[in-house]
Amino acid sequence: MPRTSERGGPQTRAKIAEVAARLFLERGYDKVTVAEVAKEAGVSSVTVFNHFPRKEDLFLDRADDAVEVLRAAVRDRAPDVDVLTSLRDAAFRLFDDRHPLSGVNDHSIPFFRTVAGSPALIARAREIAAELQGVLVEELGADGTLLAAFFIAGYAAVLTETASRLVAGESPDAVVDDHRVRLERLFDALRGGVVFVGGRR
Repeated sequence: MPRTSERGGPQTRAKIAEVAARLFLERGYDKVTVAEVAKEAGVSSVTVFNHFPRKEDLFLDRADDAVEVLRAAVRDRAPDVDVLTSLRDAAFRLFDDRHPLSGVNDHSIPFFRTVAGSPALIARAREIAAELQGVLVEELGADGTLLAAFFIAGYAAVLTETASRLVAGESPDAVVDDHRVRLERLFDALRGGVVFVGGRR
């Protein structure tokens, strides 16, 4: 019979992700096995893979959150708000809340350091970016293909520069301040190159 702890849904997933993150941060992603994560979390390896089909997703576990942010930015905006404004508002809410997706969370430095130390995580992060671009295209339609590509690439570029500077040991306060400036520049550039009129795109 499966252990009781393996039957849970969101709670089990959260526990697995929490344990995995701790082990990866302590020992390095490539030095921790899925079996070790499962044992520490009190579940089987099968249960881990039921919640996280790929080992990389144990650490890069915010992809679903990012999808929801993108979908909400498109679907839940007021009729007189264009997509680019809505995406900008969403990005700055993440920044102001210091959400993990913002790249300026209190735990961002060890997170970025762990990702930078693993080619597998770097490759998966790039795949997730491509998947998010696909989600945005689905929401916007064919006319939004360029905006989706430029927004995802630009946001990734801002995050990558922030990550590189934080891992290099620059002052977090200075990097965070500059992160906001670079976000502003990103949306200014997008507004200058891709203009949506009215409320729907």
